[in-house]
Amino acid sequence: MSDEQGLDRVRRAVYRPVGRANALENTVSRIVQTIRIGVVAPGEALPPERSLAELYGVSRDTVREAIRELADTGWLVPRRGRYGGTFVADPPPRPETPASVDPTELDDTLGMRQLLEPGAARAAALRTMTADERDALWQRHTAASDASLDQYRRLDSLLHLAIAEAAGIPSLVPLVADSRARVNTWLDAFPLLPRAIEHSQEQHERIVSAILAGRADEADAAMRDHLAASEALMRGFLS
Repeated sequence: MSDEQGLDRVRRAVYRPVGRANALENTVSRIVQTIRIGVVAPGEALPPERSLAELYGVSRDTVREAIRELADTGWLVPRRGRYGGTFVADPPPRPETPASVDPTELDDTLGMRQLLEPGAARAAALRTMTADERDALWQRHTAASDASLDQYRRLDSLLHLAIAEAAGIPSLVPLVADSRARVNTWLDAFPLLPRAIEHSQEQHERIVSAILAGRADEADAAMRDHLAASEALMRGFLS
């Protein structure tokens, strides 16, 4: 499996039908999710309205209204003409640091993450991957390691989604995507810290190396350590 094929599976996880109730709000949320976790990068175009309507299982009017809402708030930039379409703002808006975060929501999100992502790393390590799958995972790791500061969060998110995809459990990927989108909302509220990023990259290498070596316990433990470091930062800035 190529790196692009792996990303296609992540795209399918986020471009899935939304609930019929609150279709507009759910469509807005899903589009923002694709931006927050880096499936569509700043300056890149969303799929056409017709395609989004089919993927989300909503009307084109709903998609059009969702795009209008996000354009009005600075997330999207519609362009007309031969090379037109709906593009992600570059840079996208950054939220102001919240005065406080609901501790129950924070505990819930971080607790779910501690269940999902170490389990994904363990499952990926226990699975026999093809050479292409192994190469795709390592490529995601090196892309995050080499990322500039303005690209780091996006490529970090894609690495975590690649690990979930490598677990070989299709229903796990959208769960990790949902969790990651919520986490990124909070991560975007405080600055990137170069030393913390360097530590994170070291942890990523331990996680990916353990997965590729088939060391499930080590992959699980390394992911738990990584999430604990991230959680400490979030609680420090947000609590």
